[in-house]
Amino acid sequence: MSEHDRRTARMLAETAVIAVGLFVGCVAAFVWHAPVWLRVIPAVGLGFWFQRLYVVGHECAHKNLDPARPWFNDAVGQIALLPILVPLSVFRAIHRFHHGENRRDPDGSALDVYTVPIGAGPLRRAVPWVLWYLAVFAGGWFVHGLVSVVMFLALPPSVARRVSPAFRRWTFRDQIKASAVFVIGIGLHVAVGAWLGAAGWAWALGLPFLVFAWVYSAQLYVYHYGTTMGPEVRFHARPLKANPVTSWWLLHLAEHDTHHRSPSVPWYALREHRQEPSPAFAANYTGHTWLRGVLHQLRGPTVIER
Repeated sequence: MSEHDRRTARMLAETAVIAVGLFVGCVAAFVWHAPVWLRVIPAVGLGFWFQRLYVVGHECAHKNLDPARPWFNDAVGQIALLPILVPLSVFRAIHRFHHGENRRDPDGSALDVYTVPIGAGPLRRAVPWVLWYLAVFAGGWFVHGLVSVVMFLALPPSVARRVSPAFRRWTFRDQIKASAVFVIGIGLHVAVGAWLGAAGWAWALGLPFLVFAWVYSAQLYVYHYGTTMGPEVRFHARPLKANPVTSWWLLHLAEHDTHHRSPSVPWYALREHRQEPSPAFAANYTGHTWLRGVLHQLRGPTVIER
C-alpha cells in the first residue's frame, strides 16, 4: 500500500467513524429523551462534520482521492455528499467552472460583486447588501446551491447549457444519473423520518442540516472575498492562517491559494507545495484566521454602477 493510500484510508476511516458516532449520538439523545442541551450538542457537531463530508466530496471532485481508481474515487465522493443532497457530477461541473473562471471579471465567478443601474437610489443600492448578508450569514449560499441543483436536474440539458456555462458538457445521461443520486439522498432523509418520526428526523438530520447550511455559507467565499481580479484566475485566492483544528477539520483547505495554483495536489501535500506570493497578488495574503476571514465578510459586497 502506498503512502497516499494509507493517508487516504486513515482519513476516510476517521471521517466515517466520527460521522456515524455523531449521528448515533443524535439518535440516542432523542430516543432516550435527553434534555434539549444534550440533544443540541451532537446535532451541532454533526452539522459541522457535514462540512468535512463536503470537503471529502471536494477532494473527489478533483479526482485526488484515488486517481488510479476513478470509480472508487467517485463512489466515495458521492457517498460523502449524499446526506447533504449534492450529486457529485453537478458539484464537479460547477466547481470546474469556478476554477476556470475564478474572479476573471465582475460578471464571472465573483460572488461578492453586484451591479446596479447608474443613478440607483438608496433602496436599490441596499438590495445587494441584504442579499449578501443573507447569503453569507443566514445560510443563503447553501439554499442558492440547493435550488441550483434542483433547477439543473429539472432543465433539459440543452437549456441548462444555455443558462450556465458550467454545464456546457452536461448531457441527458449526466442528468439522469445525477437525478437518481439526488433521489437516493432524499430517500435517506425520508428513511430516517420513517424510522424516528418527524421529531426524530429533526434532531438526527434536520438540525444538523441547518447547521451545515450556515457553516457552508459562511465559509464558501471566505477564500476569495475581496481578492484580486483579472485573467490570471489561479491567483485570486487567499490562504488562511494555519490552525490545527480547522486544518484537521477541513483537510488543509486553508492552503487555498496553493490549491488553486495546483488543484491536483492532494489535501495532505498542500503545505509542502506552498509558494511565495507574487507581488501582483500580495494583497490577497491578509493572514486571517478562519474565524477572522468569516467575520471579514461583514464589510459587505462590492457594488458597481453601470
